[in-house]
Amino acid sequence: QVQLVESGGGLVQAGGSLRLSCAPSGRTFLRYAMGWFRQAPGKEREFVAAISWSGGNTVYADSVKGRFTISRDNAKNTVYLQMNSLKPEDTAVYYCAANRQGVAIIPRAYDYWGQGTQVTVSS
Repeated sequence: QVQLVESGGGLVQAGGSLRLSCAPSGRTFLRYAMGWFRQAPGKEREFVAAISWSGGNTVYADSVKGRFTISRDNAKNTVYLQMNSLKPEDTAVYYCAANRQGVAIIPRAYDYWGQGTQVTVSS
């Protein structure tokens, strides 16, 4: 069964940093665009960042632009989300997702999803 596995979440103080990782099990996503989404309690899932399969094209939500960086290492079949200058409003479950069509900002464009990793930012 194809599965994306996120790791790297945790509890951090405001202003701190975390790096999330996403790696698939069961197949490679070399030719897939990858995205990160997040969902806070009582809110809809929202787009955070996405990267093309080559890594040459990245897109960010305005709320994280300049603080978060998405990257991928295709040799390791892993996608990363470096999160700096974290704020309490960044608290959410973070999901990675894979998309065969290319970089996209809407959840329904993505074909595969991970189980999520909790990020909690204390004030």
